[in-house]
Amino acid sequence: MTSPAAASSETSVTPAARTSLAFDAELGQSAFPVRFEGVGRTFTPGAPVLTDVSLEAAAGEVIAILGPSGCGKSTLLRIAAGLDIASEGSVLIDDAPVSGIEPRCAVAFQEPRLLPWRSIADNVALGLPRGTPRAAARAAVDELLSLVGLTAHARSRPREVSGGMAQRASLARALARNPGVLLLDEPFGALDALTRLRMQDLVLDVHAAAPATILLVTHDVDEALQLADRIVLLGREEPGGVSRIQRIVTVPGARPRDRGSAELAEHRAELLAGLGIERHRAGRH
Repeated sequence: MTSPAAASSETSVTPAARTSLAFDAELGQSAFPVRFEGVGRTFTPGAPVLTDVSLEAAAGEVIAILGPSGCGKSTLLRIAAGLDIASEGSVLIDDAPVSGIEPRCAVAFQEPRLLPWRSIADNVALGLPRGTPRAAARAAVDELLSLVGLTAHARSRPREVSGGMAQRASLARALARNPGVLLLDEPFGALDALTRLRMQDLVLDVHAAAPATILLVTHDVDEALQLADRIVLLGREEPGGVSRIQRIVTVPGARPRDRGSAELAEHRAELLAGLGIERHRAGRH
């Protein structure tokens, strides 16, 4: 059950906490390029979910994967992480094929997936590289908790904090080893609107301090426009068909971006139209 204190501080990701990542260099690794080569996935024979997905993310690039529910966005991330196997094609990280659970990646899922018997701090510590010295581990966890606004809840159990706080802890755990590739599977979907905006800012700050390659799955067009260098629109050409890349949009301007800019509005209309929401095209009423 969420405590009143947890509920009242749901949006307490303070700007002062979002400064820099001061982890020791040996705890991190360089950003890696990620390449999808003709990736497809079939769960039921004769009914492929994904086909012919070819995409390259440069080292340090942020790519958002946008599309309707059930189009295979999360499946792509799972294949990149080595948690699922492509039925066709391959994924390469730094030119090395993914062939099992990928140690160069960290994943933040839609659900927090915290161990209920461990404290928030202990859950975050699980993301640190094996063999991290105790003092360095404690310092890294303290900084991560500060970064995501959870210092006051370090000793709490997952059941004692809100769903949004648990999701922030999940993100901190994913960041714990400064991964070369960070895979975000709608990690902010459970958060309230204000906290979601703050967490988007947090991702930008983290990326500036430790620029991993980021693949972000989202349903939120505005989130994709704020965070990504490029947006991949995944979808089906007809109902019940197989999903493939429909278009790739390069987002103009340096981050953080002006949410109200006319240029972003044009891309927003283009992406919404690609999702089948025609009435949001610029100039339509």
